[in-house]
Amino acid sequence: MKNPWEEIPLSDYENHMKLDSVMQLQAMNEMMKGQFSAYPISSVIILGIAGGNGLEHIQKDKFERVYGVDINSSYLEEVVQRYPELDGLLECLCINLIEETDKLPKADMVIANLLIEYIGYECFQKAVRQVNPKYVSCIIQINMEDNWVSDSPYLHVFDELDQVHHQMEEHALEKAMLEIGYHAIGTLERMLPNGKKLVQIDFER
Repeated sequence: MKNPWEEIPLSDYENHMKLDSVMQLQAMNEMMKGQFSAYPISSVIILGIAGGNGLEHIQKDKFERVYGVDINSSYLEEVVQRYPELDGLLECLCINLIEETDKLPKADMVIANLLIEYIGYECFQKAVRQVNPKYVSCIIQINMEDNWVSDSPYLHVFDELDQVHHQMEEHALEKAMLEIGYHAIGTLERMLPNGKKLVQIDFER
């Protein structure tokens, strides 16, 4: 069975995410600026990079290597087109995290924003173990209401995601990370429209 993320057009995903009623693209962009600058690292791997939102905040004099990972190869092609200034620094890898964790390279830090929802805690633990970073920064979506996809003209593009979606819970993520030797060192919350919030939790080994 194909992963639903391989079928969703990037334009539909991004147009949905940046609607005034959703505001996730904008909120995550701001949060990623902080993620990139928070710790003394020279390499970072972004799991579920989609169209590369936030990459404009990469400080080229700070990083030696930036990896962008996604299951959708057309998303990665778009990232390369959008950020030619990162040529030689950014390496895009088309990897199915559920089946191909062993293909992930090592890096000082893992960034996983709105990703764990689609692979589950156990798979995320495997990915982190493989990369073996000192720092992990995750953004998860907490739904204060029942529907986890905000209403929008693009709603039905996401219908198939129900097959792979996991409801997120802050303490469950912290527990899963502690099991593999990472303790939480900081939390940041960002309220969104439609009864949702983004929660960033950073971990250190």
